[in-house]
Amino acid sequence: MTDVPDARLLEQFARNGSEEAFAALVQRHIALVHSVAMRHTANAQHAQDITQAVFVILARKAGTLGRRIVLPGWLYHTARLTAANLQRAETSRVRREQEAFMQSQIEEPANDALWRELSPQLDEAMARLGASERDALVLRYFQNKSMAEVAKFLGLAENTAQKRVGRALEKLRKFFTKRGVSSTTTILAGAISTHSVQAVPVTLAKSVTAVALAKGLTASTSTLTLIKGALKIMAWAKAKTAIVAGAAVILAAGTPITVYIVHQQRTEASLFSSKTELSDDDNANYQKQTGTTPAEVAKTFFDACLQGDWAVANKYWQTDPRNKNAIASFPDSFKQCYGGLQIVTMGKPFKARISIAALLALQPNLRNQFKSTKGDFEASSVFVPYEMRLKDGTIRKWQLSIRCDNPEHRWYFDGGM
Repeated sequence: MTDVPDARLLEQFARNGSEEAFAALVQRHIALVHSVAMRHTANAQHAQDITQAVFVILARKAGTLGRRIVLPGWLYHTARLTAANLQRAETSRVRREQEAFMQSQIEEPANDALWRELSPQLDEAMARLGASERDALVLRYFQNKSMAEVAKFLGLAENTAQKRVGRALEKLRKFFTKRGVSSTTTILAGAISTHSVQAVPVTLAKSVTAVALAKGLTASTSTLTLIKGALKIMAWAKAKTAIVAGAAVILAAGTPITVYIVHQQRTEASLFSSKTELSDDDNANYQKQTGTTPAEVAKTFFDACLQGDWAVANKYWQTDPRNKNAIASFPDSFKQCYGGLQIVTMGKPFKARISIAALLALQPNLRNQFKSTKGDFEASSVFVPYEMRLKDGTIRKWQLSIRCDNPEHRWYFDGGM
């Protein structure tokens, strides 16, 4: 089945339970998954557990992935999330051991000192790319496909695929340069192509296939724990790209309408048509109304997440009044993802105006409410820019959305994470 596309194999397994099709997918991609796991953990047993968990998850979710999924990119991302779930309590130790591991396990040519510097940070750098750029790099350099093959896989013209790969490489180069690892995109590409995927133990593919085909029923306790944790993180990652993050009352055709704004962390185009940093007078007014300022609220909230003090963090949780079954506190998936976060930088709070055109592009269901309205409107939230480091080392940059437009003038978390 070497020439059968991933999508066809996935469809055969999802529809007919074809063990042969699934085994072919495992054989094709196991080295990619195992290499990500080994890079994260530097532990052979942990890497095998992660690899097993990823393919069990694939077996469980095969019917929901769809024909347009870039499977190598999906497997890479799932492996990274699963490894991050395992290593949350071991991050410091793993960071110290990774360089020694890579140096001892790889027989290096002279120029491979660069790889020793890249390897511990590569997956963090990849995590900061958008999914389309990450998929392109995984296909081109992790799986060493030709540019023509990458283009065909992604459904793009070859020159478009080449530009996407080039942009992604440049972003990686800038990422590493900021961390003291200087290189050109060409050398960077060569290092990733040569070292990012290593051979796996001969018997691993068979054992992984057997357990995955049983949907994890015969998996070890440690693997089942990994699967459960990874699925929670994946569910949260999917949900947070469509979090209700604000509400604004505007006049559309003379009628007040409450619009619940969805902020998407990965969106290419900003919802904001303009931004205005809070003035001293603005902060003084917030201080008078609420007893604090937006910057102080953001710091208190982030500190609570850092310390895992959810009693304090929950003071900023507002139950959605439109949902009778809404939970009364931050969900466990949020706590698992953001507990122990560290703020690298925090910018100045700002107010913003929302572009109606950009909003409708993200939420077409609002189109009828804006038939007679164009331009933009002022968001009710205050936005606080941040850069954070999660416990697994992932860096995220966005803006926290908070608001106090309620009778009690209480501050509430409103999205943006």
